[in-house]
Amino acid sequence: MDRNLALNLVRVTEAAALGAAKHMGRGDKNLADQAGVDGMRRMFQTMDIEGTVVIGEGEMDKAPMLYIGEVVGTCREGSIKVDIAVDPVDGTTSVAKGLSNAIAIVAMAPRGCLLNAPDMYMNKVAAGPKVAGKINIDAPIHETLKITAEALNKSITDLTVTMLDRPRHEGIIKECRDAGARIKLFSDGDVAAAMATCFEHTGVDIMLGIGGAPEGVLAAAALKCLDGEFQGRLVPYTDEERQRCAEMGADVEKVYLMDDLVKSKEVYFAATGISNGELLKGVVFTGSNTAKTHSVVMRSETGTIRFIDAIHRFSKKPSYAY
Repeated sequence: MDRNLALNLVRVTEAAALGAAKHMGRGDKNLADQAGVDGMRRMFQTMDIEGTVVIGEGEMDKAPMLYIGEVVGTCREGSIKVDIAVDPVDGTTSVAKGLSNAIAIVAMAPRGCLLNAPDMYMNKVAAGPKVAGKINIDAPIHETLKITAEALNKSITDLTVTMLDRPRHEGIIKECRDAGARIKLFSDGDVAAAMATCFEHTGVDIMLGIGGAPEGVLAAAALKCLDGEFQGRLVPYTDEERQRCAEMGADVEKVYLMDDLVKSKEVYFAATGISNGELLKGVVFTGSNTAKTHSVVMRSETGTIRFIDAIHRFSKKPSYAY
């Protein structure tokens, strides 16, 4: 793929973040999500690609969506054919309530290389490069923590485990505390949390627990660029979800590794902060019809990681005005 596509991808996440951030703290997560979708879709149409959305907005929240199967880009003769995975607002509740760690996300890979994950839950483990290849999602929690601590040259008591703040995680939390580890809960946005395990300044060492399966593909794309570790197993709760897995050829017993979720060695990943988080700063509207954004864009083949601070002047960029 053309490496210049990576920078164009940032424009897509910037547009989504700018749109969603207008609704920060206003109590309507669907309105924020719709603004993110609209901005993302509009900027996709300027890219010289023929992109097929394989991971779109989920059905669980009944939110507006860039739907699975939607074709985006200029789609001209000769346009590169790619798979697209999107989450215009990872953390819609955080945006609605004015909380932290909401981001806009896009991943892109050659056609047929991103798993079309069913819209259900997935048990996950994510960790950084020093831990990659050393842990197993099926291992007991205390063993996983011990291996992670040894890989990071830490004691378990200095280890920070992050997971979604959900009742379903009470058992894991107890096991981590019994082992002596520290716990850091977050309300929404497990893609950002998975990425945080790959950056020492975040203080996060490993992510555990159950979140959305589509977000698992996005996290795997990010961690592939970061040389991290991601493993997941689908968790169907109903007969309908089990039937959906069967229809899609998804194996509920299988441990999905990064190469199962992202089959190409070349994947691009971009994210822009909507609200402030450990990894990315949120959108700041600075007056005089301008705003600032903070983004990250990564390419797995080269391992390049770029953080981009941008100032947007809406008077000169009408496509970004909301």
